[in-house]
Amino acid sequence: MEWYTLLLLLTGAALGLMFVGLPVLVAFFLANILGAFLFMGGMRGVVQMLANGAESVANFSLAPVPLFLFMGTLFFRSGLAMRVLDALDRCFGALPGRLAYVTVAASTVFAALSGSSIANTGMMGSVMVPEMRRRGYKLALAAGPVLGAGGLAVIIPPSSMTVFLGSLARIDVAALLLAGIVPGVLIALSYVLLIHLQVRLDPAAAPRYEVQRTPLATALKLVVRDVLPMGLIVFMVVGTMILGVATPTEASALGCLAVVILAAAYRVLDWRKINHALEDAMRVTAMSFILIVAASTFAQMLSFSGSSAGFVQWTAGLALHPIAMLAVMFAILLILGCFIDSLSIMLLTMPLYLPLAQSLGFDLVWFCTIMLIAIEIGFTTPPFGMLLFVMMGVVPGTTLGEVSKAALPYVVCQILVIVLLAAVPGLVLFLPRLLQ
Repeated sequence: MEWYTLLLLLTGAALGLMFVGLPVLVAFFLANILGAFLFMGGMRGVVQMLANGAESVANFSLAPVPLFLFMGTLFFRSGLAMRVLDALDRCFGALPGRLAYVTVAASTVFAALSGSSIANTGMMGSVMVPEMRRRGYKLALAAGPVLGAGGLAVIIPPSSMTVFLGSLARIDVAALLLAGIVPGVLIALSYVLLIHLQVRLDPAAAPRYEVQRTPLATALKLVVRDVLPMGLIVFMVVGTMILGVATPTEASALGCLAVVILAAAYRVLDWRKINHALEDAMRVTAMSFILIVAASTFAQMLSFSGSSAGFVQWTAGLALHPIAMLAVMFAILLILGCFIDSLSIMLLTMPLYLPLAQSLGFDLVWFCTIMLIAIEIGFTTPPFGMLLFVMMGVVPGTTLGEVSKAALPYVVCQILVIVLLAAVPGLVLFLPRLLQ
């Protein structure tokens, strides 16, 4: 069979099974079993496939995943997140659209402290959106910043999604984690500019109301007491990697230690919260590792059948400019993001995109960072954007159309930042080069 027939057979089987309602894990494993029977000699191929899959998670580069997840869940469970949010809220004063700015600032801080987009969006949506709606904010300005900034946890370290991608791509995980810092900050700043424009063009979107002004001395005290100490977590995770004194695994362990120390210092730590955080982290870790087994074996099926090599040779024959090819790849990611979840997109496209990116001469750290932002966009694109459903769950009465419309301007901001990063790769590669 031709390479494209084999590619359609394997990817079509996985996608088709997902569309009929089977879980992602089951869909991938069934497609892998089909490939093993066709290309690897029946049951002997299935046995070999399972052995190869086990090797894919026996990988030390995945060790930061459960630690980052525990760090983030304990950060929220302990109440440290609410202290940061309350402090930022009181510091913004009577600025028009104040609560929208608070949402972006707090979500960006939480992204650097938790690493979980779902937890980030769930907390900010349940706390900030009802309050903004009560103050008369339009839904677009209430839900939009939560949906946009909630996804920053995908790109700003610590990010378990970044660790997954780095492991699958077999590139330096520390470099990929650091590469997300500048793009994440740029995306957050673009959200601030967008909110400013929305408030200027439609003042009714954020009605003014009486706000008790916080004296400067009190604001400084709140920042010093409730915000700056959280910098210990950022330093333990990011700072130690930049200084070259810790690997990603060691940095993730130090981040967990920092959260425990801060929770104990604020006297909000107890065994019940630790137990809940461990349960949450282990549940997500187990699911993610099984998916990695399915994804790695799927990539091997594509490679063994010749689909990957055929796809790379065909695209190379198109003679498109590398940036044009990048745009095509990005467009495919956006289309996929409308229909399947972000982790499935990564699992489906990585076996094809990485060889193609290498053949085009792309720096893999830069390319994977662009890919992560595209995956982040998939969190907020209908009809299956995960964060859209989180928002509908925490804010009853909202529809998919309403939350999708609220998220659209923030999706545009992300696309514009990707264009900037494609034009100036140094924005992505500056910190990884500093690490080297």
